[in-house]
Amino acid sequence: MVTGERTVFESVGALLGSPWIYALVGLSVLLDVFLPVLPSGVLVITAATAAAAGSGAATGQVPHEVPDILALILSATTASVLGDLVAYRLAWRGGERLDRAISRSRRLTTAQERLGEALARGGGALVVLARFAPAGRSVVSLIAGAAHRRARDFLPWSALAGLSWTAYSVALGYFGAHWLGATWLATGVSVLALFGAGAGAAYVMRRPSA
Repeated sequence: MVTGERTVFESVGALLGSPWIYALVGLSVLLDVFLPVLPSGVLVITAATAAAAGSGAATGQVPHEVPDILALILSATTASVLGDLVAYRLAWRGGERLDRAISRSRRLTTAQERLGEALARGGGALVVLARFAPAGRSVVSLIAGAAHRRARDFLPWSALAGLSWTAYSVALGYFGAHWLGATWLATGVSVLALFGAGAGAAYVMRRPSA
């Protein structure tokens, strides 16, 4: 366990022990609404794994300062909501061009209808679910803006979605380190669990509504 732990901190220890880790996580989470390939989830999990090491989850002495869990959750959640809001406002102003792009895709048109129905009913579980699906956050934020859904209907669900995704990612890294040690193995298993949740969310979203 000690060897694996040293491998983590020798590789990225200086960054994980710096306040810049919150800025890096926040920037990655904010931008992945436009670039879903950014490894924001991997960064959050890695930082949470390091935080667990500082709490005594791993054996041996941690050679660097470690991230604070609450600060990590706050930075990632805030960035998630801000990213959603930027995409929402851009789509709101995008107008006809984005509307035409959506109308050419049956899947996007169906998604737009389902999102509209969910928000109109005062429920937004679809927004939360989409946060876990690959590119789902991007689709939902853009569609909500293009359809001119009210911000007060969309943003509370965006905040809940961001908090849910962040809390799940942090929990994976933190408790994974408690069970497997602060190693790259723990990080890898946690990342696979995050991808598994994303695949499950995508499957549920693709199912036709009753």
